[in-house]
Amino acid sequence: MSIRGLFQAVKVEDAASPYDTIHLKVFYPAKMSGSEQEQDMGIVPADSQKAPFKVVIFFNGFNCGPEMYQWLAVRLAERGLVVVTFSWVAENIPGTIALTPGVDLKRLAPDTYGSGPTASALPALLVALERLQAEGILAGLLDLQQIIVGGHSAGGRVAVESVDPRFFPQVVAAFGYGVHTAAGIQMGYSAGTILPLPDALPLMLIGGTCDGVIAKSSFRYGVDWEQPTTPVSRTFKEAIVGGRDDSYLLLLEGANHFSIAHPFDATTGRPFLDFPTTQPEDQLRDLLAQTIGLFIDAHVNHQSTALATLNQYRESNNPLIASFLQK
Repeated sequence: MSIRGLFQAVKVEDAASPYDTIHLKVFYPAKMSGSEQEQDMGIVPADSQKAPFKVVIFFNGFNCGPEMYQWLAVRLAERGLVVVTFSWVAENIPGTIALTPGVDLKRLAPDTYGSGPTASALPALLVALERLQAEGILAGLLDLQQIIVGGHSAGGRVAVESVDPRFFPQVVAAFGYGVHTAAGIQMGYSAGTILPLPDALPLMLIGGTCDGVIAKSSFRYGVDWEQPTTPVSRTFKEAIVGGRDDSYLLLLEGANHFSIAHPFDATTGRPFLDFPTTQPEDQLRDLLAQTIGLFIDAHVNHQSTALATLNQYRESNNPLIASFLQK
C-alpha cells in the first residue's frame, strides 16, 4: 500500500495574529494512477476502493513537532485510516510561545472543568476536515461521523478529555500516550486530585514504566508519585467508571515519555527529564502501533477478530507489557 500526505491550513477563531493558523499534514491510503498531475505535481489520488475513510486526529505534546509522530500516522494509514497531524505555534500559556496541541486553560479551572472541551484546536481541525471532504483528492471519501482523537502527553490529555458526545458527536473514541488527568495545584485543586473523564466512549490510556517526565513533574500536583505510571493508573481507576469493556490501560515495560516520538528531537520540550528506555525502542513502537490499531478496529470498526487479538494481549506474557487492564 502506498501512503501519501497532503497539506492544509486553517484559521483558529478568536486566536490573535500571527498565532491564528494551524498547519495540517494529512496521511491517506493512495493508489498510483500514472496521471499527468501525479507525474508533474506529485498529487497521488486516494485509494477510493478503501473508502470511506475513518479519520484519526493526533495531538502532539508541547513543543513536540508533528514529524515525530509520522511513523505512527503511516502505520495507522496502512490500516485504511486517514490520519491528521498538525503544527500550531501559539501563546497557549500566557507569556510563552510554543508549539502547542491547543489547550483551553479556562476549561481546566475547578468551576469550569467538564463544561466544555479542553482541546482548543479541535473545532478548527474539524472545519479543515469538512473542507477536505468537499474538495480535492479526498472529496467525498471521508467518514466524518466516526473520528478518533489521540495524542501524546498534553495532546493526549486534551484528546481523552474531549471525547464527549455533548461537545463533538462525530468523535467516537480516543487514545493517549503518557497522559493522565492529575489536577495542577496552581489551578486551585487539592494535592493529588484526579479529574474525571467523560467516560462515554471507547478509551485507551497508555503509559511507560520509565516515564521520567511524568515522574519529575509531580510537584505540579502537590505529590510525589510512587511510580512514573502512578497518575496514569490512577486516571484509569478513578477517572473512568467503565463497565462497557471498551476502556483500557496499557503500561509498557521499559518505555519512557518519548517512546512514541521517532525520530526524536532533543532540542525542544523536556527530554532532559526523561529516564532511559530499558527495552528495544523499535519493539515498543511496534507494540504501540499494533495495540492502537487493534483498539480502533475493535471498537470503531467493530471487527470481532481485532477484539479477540486485543484481548489476547491482556493474557499474554509479552515482556514489553507491564500491565494491560480493561473495564
